[in-house]
Amino acid sequence: MSWYIWLIIILVFGSLIAGLLRLRNSADEMPIDKHKLELMRKNNAEMQIADRLQDD
Repeated sequence: MSWYIWLIIILVFGSLIAGLLRLRNSADEMPIDKHKLELMRKNNAEMQIADRLQDD
């Protein structure tokens, strides 16, 4: 292969790795209000109970 194909391959892999690292670094930045978090947990518990009752 020519040198420019190797250059393109290196650039593609570099872009892929940089994108994955950027995604990993920004994954935990989701501040949720305590009230909303409690509401989500309550709704989740209610849905799990409804699923269990529906399966039985």
